[in-house]
Amino acid sequence: MARVDADGAFGLHADPDFRIRRMREADLPRVMVIEDACFSTPWKEATFRGLMKRTDTDLFVAELDGDIAGYAACWTVIDQSELGNVAVSPRARGLGMGGALVDTVVERVKERGAHEVFLEVRESNQVAQGVYRDRGFIVVGRRRSYYAQPTEDALVMRLRV
Repeated sequence: MARVDADGAFGLHADPDFRIRRMREADLPRVMVIEDACFSTPWKEATFRGLMKRTDTDLFVAELDGDIAGYAACWTVIDQSELGNVAVSPRARGLGMGGALVDTVVERVKERGAHEVFLEVRESNQVAQGVYRDRGFIVVGRRRSYYAQPTEDALVMRLRV
C-alpha cells in the first residue's frame, strides 16, 4: 500500500533524487509548463483546478531537486480507474520518474477499490507503452484518430489490479 508521510510524500521508490507527493494548487504553474512541453493539445489550467476539486480524483507530482518535474492524474468511479495524464519534464526523463508516478497511481486506485485501470496512449509513443507494459498493462483496444496535432490513433490499455 502507498504510505503518505506528513507532508504528503509517497515512499514507493528508492531514488533519493526525486519524491512523489500529492499535487497542490501552488504546483499548477510548473505543472502547466510541463503539460505544454509534453502535449500538442495540452489540458488547460482550469481542467487541473476542476480535477483538484473532485473527490474521485488523485493528482500527484514528482519533485526533483525541489522542483516539480512530473505529474500524474487519475480518477476512479466505482471499481474502474482512468489514468488521464502522466507527464515528465524533458530534462527529467530517464530517471524512472514516469514509472514511479504510474506505480503511485496504481497503488492509490487499489486503495480506492478499483479492479482495473484504463488509459489511452499515442500509438507512436513507444517509451510510454514500455512503461505501461512493464507494469502489466495490455492493449485492449484502439481509438481511431483520437489525438490531434498530429492526428493519430490511441491504444487503449488496461491493467487489472
